[in-house]
Amino acid sequence: MTEIEKVKKWLVLFGEKITENEEYLNELDAAIGDGDHGTNMKRGAQALIDKLESRDYADLADLFKEVGMTLVSKVGGASGHLYGSAFIEMSTKAKDSNDLAAILSAGLDGINKRGKAEIGEKTLLDMWTHAVDALQDGTLSKEVIDEALMDTKEMKATKGRASFLGDCSIGCIDPGIQSSAYLFTALLETGVLDE
Repeated sequence: MTEIEKVKKWLVLFGEKITENEEYLNELDAAIGDGDHGTNMKRGAQALIDKLESRDYADLADLFKEVGMTLVSKVGGASGHLYGSAFIEMSTKAKDSNDLAAILSAGLDGINKRGKAEIGEKTLLDMWTHAVDALQDGTLSKEVIDEALMDTKEMKATKGRASFLGDCSIGCIDPGIQSSAYLFTALLETGVLDE
């Protein structure tokens, strides 16, 4: 299986995880947001799966660019822009690098630029930072992802819609962090890192 085929498999599995967990993501969002993260992400996931399964890509840059544009146009809201920005930056990096850690680090930079969040504010930036750091030092595992998810659960949200809840956001899992956990779990499960 080529690298591009593995990456497509990874992102299709991510879309499937989003679709399977739509209701759970909505429940998480209902606790600290407006209750539609799962629905919005599923819309993007379905469009993503349809494109990935029906098209061939010349290279990773083309693939990631289409993923980014699809998520921006189909997911909408903050999540669509954050995920979209990540994949568009990944596309740019993939033009001059095949190193997945470097490519995902560029995605993290895209989220940072778009969301203007900081570590510890209980946003998907927290999950991406943990995962990219672990990827760079070769320690990314399901345990690392789960630990990052649980660490952020105890944070107080100080950015985004959840920040309006103040201390009441403590003890809740942020839906964007959970959907990002699905992205990195799918990365592990599809063997993209085994190359």
